[in-house]
Amino acid sequence: MTDLFSAEGVAAFIERINKLTPETKPLWGKMNVDQMLAHVNVPYEMVYDTGKHSKPKGLMKWILRKFVKTNVVNDTPYKRNMRTAPAFIIADRKDFEAEKERLLDNLQRTQQLGSKHFDGKESHSFGPLTITEWNNMFSKHLDHHLIQFGV
Repeated sequence: MTDLFSAEGVAAFIERINKLTPETKPLWGKMNVDQMLAHVNVPYEMVYDTGKHSKPKGLMKWILRKFVKTNVVNDTPYKRNMRTAPAFIIADRKDFEAEKERLLDNLQRTQQLGSKHFDGKESHSFGPLTITEWNNMFSKHLDHHLIQFGV
């Protein structure tokens, strides 16, 4: 996984993101590029805009931690056309430049806060995560969708 807590890792992702244009088409899936950018911003919203998404409770919280967490935080790449959690579904069109800028800001903020900030930090859906789990979750998701759009 690309290290999103390092300047080099963030620079590599920024280089790929900057290759996207409003006309970039996906190699698979239903999202257009502006929706994808909004979609990959959701994990950062769950960290930095904690009031935007309600936390799972009860049975859903247990299911996420018991059955979903491992697939999200491990280093195995996602398969194409996997199911998306409701909070990650972006149905309407978005402003490409605004979503791109928001993503770049989120990446830089994460890198600047550094790995120590995230060590043992409670995630929105999965409870406390290690530095590696946080990095895998952020990096794997972004990489998956940048590959989806050919960059």
